[in-house]
Amino acid sequence: MSPETKQRIQLALFIMFLLATARAGYIFYQRYEDRVATEKQKQAQAAGYANPDYYVNPKKLYPYDLKSAKQLSEQPEWVKEGYRYTYYHYDPATKKVDFAHDAGLLGPIEKVAVNDVVMAAPPGTNQRRQVMAVFRKENREFAVPIGYESDGEYKIYSDEMFYIQDPHDLYRHWPPEVWQAVEQHEVKPGMNEMQADFAIGMGVPDGGDTSYEKTVRYPNGGNPMVVVYQQGKAAEIKPGQPTS
Repeated sequence: MSPETKQRIQLALFIMFLLATARAGYIFYQRYEDRVATEKQKQAQAAGYANPDYYVNPKKLYPYDLKSAKQLSEQPEWVKEGYRYTYYHYDPATKKVDFAHDAGLLGPIEKVAVNDVVMAAPPGTNQRRQVMAVFRKENREFAVPIGYESDGEYKIYSDEMFYIQDPHDLYRHWPPEVWQAVEQHEVKPGMNEMQADFAIGMGVPDGGDTSYEKTVRYPNGGNPMVVVYQQGKAAEIKPGQPTS
């Protein structure tokens, strides 16, 4: 065996060792995160929190590269924060994402069936390659960014974007009238902030809120709403000011 061949074999073995080490580190991290979540649940139960939402521990996928992100295609997803994430038209024939034109925003608790996860480069030489989840909606293909890759390192935040379990099952303890308001994209007095988020999407709290009172402004897909919470419950619901 020539010295050059031996060197190549040693390099290949070293790379395999690094990949195995990274994979093992990821597994340990995932198990640690699961233990932390379980411990938080136990602490909440021990503290006797009245809000059963604290006891819900949604499952996560912990994707760490393109291959592991393709797990998203194995079950449907539900959007956690509506009107936050922009999606784009996707051409499956050319595998191109039309970053130049927004196609819309994912809605509150919108059900998404991801059929593929691909890499796409936005226009511009300094743009990082995006990890894109491809899904079908109204008989067309779209893609939404779920992370990025830079210098061989991936940052994937799909666990923060999606539930991989039906929220109706996760929060089955909510009364039927709450779920009815959520499905109708309405906020009713007495709903908590999570329930309002499910109904009308992400909100932006005002500065200077207190533990007793909190004001949150919701873009609500172009129909802004303002909700004032008192002791964690919606007490005042009114139209907001449209953004210019």
